[in-house]
Amino acid sequence: MGTNWRSKAFHDVWYKNLKDAGFADRIAWIRAAAASRPRMDLSRIGCYGSSVGGQNAAAAVIHHRDFYKVAVALSGCHDNRLDTLQWSEVRMGYPVDVSYEASSKVTHAEKLGGLLMLVAGELDTNVDPASTLRLADALIKADKEFDLVFVPGGTHYVDEVPLVQKKRDVFFKRHPSTR
Repeated sequence: MGTNWRSKAFHDVWYKNLKDAGFADRIAWIRAAAASRPRMDLSRIGCYGSSVGGQNAAAAVIHHRDFYKVAVALSGCHDNRLDTLQWSEVRMGYPVDVSYEASSKVTHAEKLGGLLMLVAGELDTNVDPASTLRLADALIKADKEFDLVFVPGGTHYVDEVPLVQKKRDVFFKRHPSTR
């Protein structure tokens, strides 16, 4: 999604376009790195992230499924129409328009092409867990297989829960596409 203190041009790439978040650059970088590192296998690319990183991880296997094969999305806001105004409006503008729907993983759930684990904490006050549950519902309606880990009493920082870390690691290890 970017880093603080970057240029306006850097941030303009994903303004009203959270489904992109610089994926073209990331994919180009990974391909360039693989060109000089024969041990890198481009058929087994996976990612994980938390919060905005979780939003991006889900986007990877939905919008860039030809490249990313496996993703673990922790505490992600998968539909910014549910997110806090102060966060979404800075990145998506106001009023809510078609760019919100275009960037929503919920409205694109049928495009899931990789393996996905969704993780949410019941008491997350940063990103409403309903965002993850809406994506789960859309994936079920689209007849897409995925894993869901819901942490009772968990907060936005479910990535710090030892069992969640273990489940993330096992998820990557058990899928042939990432071994």
